[in-house]
Amino acid sequence: MKRKLLLFTVIAAAMMELIDISIVNVALSHMSGNLGATLEDTSWVITSYAIANVIIIPITSFLAAKLGRRNYYIGSIIAFAFFSLMCGQATNIWVLVTFRFLQGLGGGALLSVSQAIVFELFPKEKQNVASALFGIGVFIGPTIGPTLGGFITENYSWPWIFYINVPLGIIIASICTVLLQEPKIKQQTGKVDWLGIFLLAVGVSALQTVLERGESEDWFETSYITNLSIIAVLGLGSFIWWELKTDHPVVNLRVLKSKNLSIAAILTFISGIGLFSSVFLTPVFAQRLLGFTPTQTGLLLLPGALLAIGGLIISARLLQRGVSPLYMIAAGVALFILFSWKMSGFNLDAGASGITAALIFRGLGLAIITVPLTTLAVSALEPKDVPQGAALNNMMRQLGGSFGLALVNTYLHIRSVEHRADIVTHLSINDPAVTDRLNRYTNFFITKGSTPGLAHQQALQVMENIVTKQSTQLSFSDTYLVVGLIFLVALPTLLLVSKRKKKQLQVVLADH
Repeated sequence: MKRKLLLFTVIAAAMMELIDISIVNVALSHMSGNLGATLEDTSWVITSYAIANVIIIPITSFLAAKLGRRNYYIGSIIAFAFFSLMCGQATNIWVLVTFRFLQGLGGGALLSVSQAIVFELFPKEKQNVASALFGIGVFIGPTIGPTLGGFITENYSWPWIFYINVPLGIIIASICTVLLQEPKIKQQTGKVDWLGIFLLAVGVSALQTVLERGESEDWFETSYITNLSIIAVLGLGSFIWWELKTDHPVVNLRVLKSKNLSIAAILTFISGIGLFSSVFLTPVFAQRLLGFTPTQTGLLLLPGALLAIGGLIISARLLQRGVSPLYMIAAGVALFILFSWKMSGFNLDAGASGITAALIFRGLGLAIITVPLTTLAVSALEPKDVPQGAALNNMMRQLGGSFGLALVNTYLHIRSVEHRADIVTHLSINDPAVTDRLNRYTNFFITKGSTPGLAHQQALQVMENIVTKQSTQLSFSDTYLVVGLIFLVALPTLLLVSKRKKKQLQVVLADH
């Protein structure tokens, strides 16, 4: 009973961290108005948390070994809850951004260390079950974040998206204080690799800022984005060189010699693109173009999320019965591609049932991918290297999410402009259909009391709004196709697993 309680507690901690990645997305305009900040400045609330996460996740293994896993984990939970409280209390946007960054540093441990604890709670022969249970948190967290944030913002106020973490954090920390023990296998650490930490922080901060802010700043047309891109390349390049050279690296990149881990990391990066970009695209499409409320949007996502839980459990069972994880990953990729194709076919008359059906393919696809990827990542690692391997794999998911969001934001903007230009070229005042519609709109506004001149301007604005909405819808269709194409291009990566490795992995999973 104690083991089960600890299991669900650490999974809840991981979910809490992942929910907070996306929970603020729908509340930015409320924060902006309440704090007297521009929407551009308010978006740093998302960026600062993402930067902190990507910095801390790869070094969680080192920090847990240096400080003691129990102390580090419980301390991180307390820090996450405390800075969540301070975020809700913030009265200035930059104070909020600062506390949000500190919240992200606390939250980073809740992902990788939670995963290591879950794996430790299961014997070797049931590692697939551990992967499935942890996968539930990984998948459900980002999916319900925007819906939960929308519900709280609609019915209460934006600080409550942070306040809800406080009682949850206290409960989780209390249970872990009683039940969590130090791992049986302890990782040895030497002196603190301060240079590695510095290079990682600089490189990741620069890269994350470029990914998060590049589209809104017109990418390399802005000098600071160009400068940060150079810093990111130099910083991360130097970090990799130093970590492979030093005797006591803060991030043991040598574990990437495991071909299984390297392939899993690439595919986890791709799955991160799919997970986070679809969580962003679908609510925006439903609310901005179809007029759905946040609650209605949540109902769209719910069936797929619930079926994904079943998919995670079934995938674990299939792995135990000897089904190749490579076949399952391929099947999951195919389902996600099907989701992308179906979403690309929806227009402004799309109904809830069609979108819900497409989201079921998404949920099952990503769920089927999650457990085999997690298993593949750690399958060839020594027990002492599992925490570091899990941390690197989790970092790749977060980076994939950041890259995916930057990609879809940029591509949406580019295609929207192109589609608008294309539509406008087909609109001519000499076209009887265009003239007829313009006259009907003008007459409508005249009947509402507008002067002929004003009514004509209002009619033109209506036409402009229609063009904008149509071009935006077409850009969403294109973007869904691009995300699906990324998954399609990633499929051949599975061929990099050698036949010998495939057989070894199948034997191990069959023995489980």
